Amino acid sequence: MANFFKDNDDLQYYFDKGVDWDSLVQITEHDFADADGEGFRDTDEAVGFYRDIIEMFGQFTAEEIKPYEREIDEKGVDFVDGEVVFPGRLAGIFERINELDLHGLPIPRELGGMNAPMMLYFMNSELMARADVSAMAHHGFHAGIAMAAIVFSALEGSSDIDPVTGRINETRWRKVVEEIVAGEAWGCMDITEPDAGSDMGAMRATGEQDADGNWHVTGEKIFITSGHGKYHFVIARTEEIDPDDPMGGLNGLSMFLVKTYEDDADGNRARIVQLSRVEEKLGHHGSATCGLVFDKAPAELVGKRGEGFKYMLTLMNNARLGVGFECLGLSESAYRAAVEYAAGRGSMGKTIDRHEMIAEYLEAMKTEIQGIRAVAITACFHEEMAQKLALAVRYGSLDEKEKKRLKRSMKSHQETARRLTPLLKYLAAEKAVEHARTSLQIHGGNGYTTDYLPEKLLRDALVMPIYEGTSQIQALMAMKDTLGGIIKNPQAFVKRLAQTRWRALSSRNPLERRVAQLQTVSLSAQQHLVLRTAGNKVRGLRHKPIGEWTDELTKNWN
Repeated sequence: MANFFKDNDDLQYYFDKGVDWDSLVQITEHDFADADGEGFRDTDEAVGFYRDIIEMFGQFTAEEIKPYEREIDEKGVDFVDGEVVFPGRLAGIFERINELDLHGLPIPRELGGMNAPMMLYFMNSELMARADVSAMAHHGFHAGIAMAAIVFSALEGSSDIDPVTGRINETRWRKVVEEIVAGEAWGCMDITEPDAGSDMGAMRATGEQDADGNWHVTGEKIFITSGHGKYHFVIARTEEIDPDDPMGGLNGLSMFLVKTYEDDADGNRARIVQLSRVEEKLGHHGSATCGLVFDKAPAELVGKRGEGFKYMLTLMNNARLGVGFECLGLSESAYRAAVEYAAGRGSMGKTIDRHEMIAEYLEAMKTEIQGIRAVAITACFHEEMAQKLALAVRYGSLDEKEKKRLKRSMKSHQETARRLTPLLKYLAAEKAVEHARTSLQIHGGNGYTTDYLPEKLLRDALVMPIYEGTSQIQALMAMKDTLGGIIKNPQAFVKRLAQTRWRALSSRNPLERRVAQLQTVSLSAQQHLVLRTAGNKVRGLRHKPIGEWTDELTKNWN
């Protein structure tokens, strides 16, 4: 039987040895506080359950999705009478996912889920993306939105969480979560507008409060993945833009939860938010990308007004991790297709996988995929630990010493996740395109036909460097954080650079010397950028009064 987990030695390595399950299980199970109830007794029992899940899902994706990848691509989705309709095959896949209770995988047990770590959820996402990325994208807007509802309620303080067991006694959007877990609904996040993409400060959709305190959202959103879902987290403007502050537009944004339709007992649908269109895309044909029109749609404010950007970042961090694993699955599919074709295609007396150039291509793809997986697993671990530690600090029954310890650990995880997430999104997205392109090249003329998989993978891959934050935005985020860290603590940077240069020359281990040499190149590039930036800053002081120099040197480094 085909199984996308069991045939992947590298992924199995991470599951068996490369993930700190002890830390994840302990914080997810709240120190096994419910061991006498539905919870696990120890890490081994939990990880055994996780293995059963991922092995089952590996077989499901290999046998019940992958064989129909081309059919999903060719049939796409339909837009009939203002509603999205999935063709039978795609609808059947999601019925099976619902039968397997997989929409509730990372959701707490008390809300109907399995209480598995997000790490397991994202590992499953790679397997599903290897089968078909568009199916994986839609799947992500089930548990992903349910988890967002849980986290947002906790962050705004509307949750009642037991400080000892960590059990959620009440959460603001319990009905939403339970409906999604039951497979009766899903959601999405609505950010992009016709005139506001990466520049969120330019958004024009508005949130207005009436005399009775009720909120309503008006405006247009575009490029919304799975936008035919019932529950939408929507960013809208509630405050005026400050024309003197280039970043002031972000401060006027708020987050809302909008229910976009109601179904009666007979299944008749009354739309509150209209679907204006479904995009005809180059790829991702099994995923509905929608335009939406809000006309004074009733809405619930998340948190406080003006906090929309903060809540959006929580959503986007997890979405970018999801895209990283999505790209990983696509790259794995491209690599496997190339290996299979090269092993069966003869040329000049031997199969082309035995020609040095093709063998080098295949080896490079394999190595890069393994590297991306390492970044993905590490970024996911730190992001999940950071979020769960934040909740433990806020809601746990802790003495002051323990709270300080957890805060230090939380900050460390946050810093690592912040550094790795944009790098993962950038690297995985760019390499997904490259790997699909290389797979097509290895297939030769056949790769350019619809009889073979690479052309479909390339079409699917081309959006990866665009959505959930362009590659350029990811690069800027990574560079800004890196340079900012150097400017805040130049002594530590100089020390690290000196130590790295010394290891590059003196280490007895040739591999360690090689790694140190690569690190030296990176650190030297960072040093060059900092010196250039600082030089430009100092030259700009010539036209400023001396009294303003201190302020200029300590602020406005953007």
